[in-house]
Amino acid sequence: MVSLIVIRPFAKKLNLSRLKSYTLKLYSTKTSKPLRILFCGSDEFSIASLRAIHAEHKRDPDLIKSIDVLCRPGKPAGRSLKQIREVPIKAVAQELGLTLHEKDTFTGWDLPKSNNEPINLIVAVSFGLFVPPRILKAVEYGGLNVHPSLLPDYRGPAPLQRIIMRREKASGVTLQTLDDKSFDHGKILAQDWFPIEPEALTYQKLLEAVMPKAAKILVDGLQNRSFVPPLVEDTRWRHKLPKKLTHAAKITPKDKKVHWHTKTAAVDIPAHQNALGRLWTTVLVDPKTQKRLILEDSETVDRPEVFRHVSEVESFQRYQDRVSQKLGRSVHFFVEDPETFQPVLYVEDGSAVVFRTPTEGVRVKRITAEGQETKDACKVMEGIRRANAWDLKQVSRLENPESSRLVAVPKLLDAK
Repeated sequence: MVSLIVIRPFAKKLNLSRLKSYTLKLYSTKTSKPLRILFCGSDEFSIASLRAIHAEHKRDPDLIKSIDVLCRPGKPAGRSLKQIREVPIKAVAQELGLTLHEKDTFTGWDLPKSNNEPINLIVAVSFGLFVPPRILKAVEYGGLNVHPSLLPDYRGPAPLQRIIMRREKASGVTLQTLDDKSFDHGKILAQDWFPIEPEALTYQKLLEAVMPKAAKILVDGLQNRSFVPPLVEDTRWRHKLPKKLTHAAKITPKDKKVHWHTKTAAVDIPAHQNALGRLWTTVLVDPKTQKRLILEDSETVDRPEVFRHVSEVESFQRYQDRVSQKLGRSVHFFVEDPETFQPVLYVEDGSAVVFRTPTEGVRVKRITAEGQETKDACKVMEGIRRANAWDLKQVSRLENPESSRLVAVPKLLDAK
């Protein structure tokens, strides 16, 4: 009876997931030779994992005997391409006193030796190059990878950005083996799942949240000898996966383009900004002149009342005057798409501008027009309006003749 009195209060406070992790370590019968690791990395995300396993190497040299670092060579940067931009992990490897190798391809390259002993484990974290089967087969324990998502969801090179762009409510990290055929298709050895707040999320904030979790799951995997056969797959978080998986494709300039007329534009634009930084849109100053605008500091706001009435205007040749007289607030527009000539409506809001989307407004504070310096959004849009090369007309929709939409037409063409 005495033992029950002692155990019950303790059990109420016990974290079962930690108990499971502790139990696995306590009763694990797996052993390995001291690890001679080749760590392949590049950026801030991989640096966190490198520092973690280096600390573990200092703490337990019987587990990790040595660490070599492989990164890609620096690339020419700047307008003249005279400066060499080094991969960030290079400086950290030198700081930690680790042997450094720089290669842009595995072709014709053989694994180095560490103190005349062969590398026996490869760890690749945000490396950017595919580790070929020849290299993986040359090491006793194969390869490990840490990926910043709950695989198999968000396979690909840009999981953090895509997670933010899609406004996900949760994310995760995965420890997997390196597959010898394709990226992010290894056996899942361990995973951790955690909730996130997409409204307050930026790429840097998510990166800072994920890095320690990724570093820990890697160190735990090394301590547990998860890489030693038989490999045990972690399925604890499989129920959190969506029915339709998302591919985290590489970010391209097209991903930064604003799509004003999509149904989710009002929430997509700030989310994409949080993930990718500054976004861009095009503006047709006149039928022959197109410029690019770079948008900064955007947020979702309620759609101004004035936008709820513009569809009632019957004639748009004197559009600005009629709307101003009827509603007391100036409504402006710019033309973005040279194929549809569908206008983007906006109003000034102090030094900022509120653009109309199908559901809400998007408030933008700063804009950089092509070839100019960054200014308050209202100043830039005022300069765009000076050309005054467009009128608006109301035309019937082909799919529904009873409804109508706005299109921009060149003033000279309209006069004919």
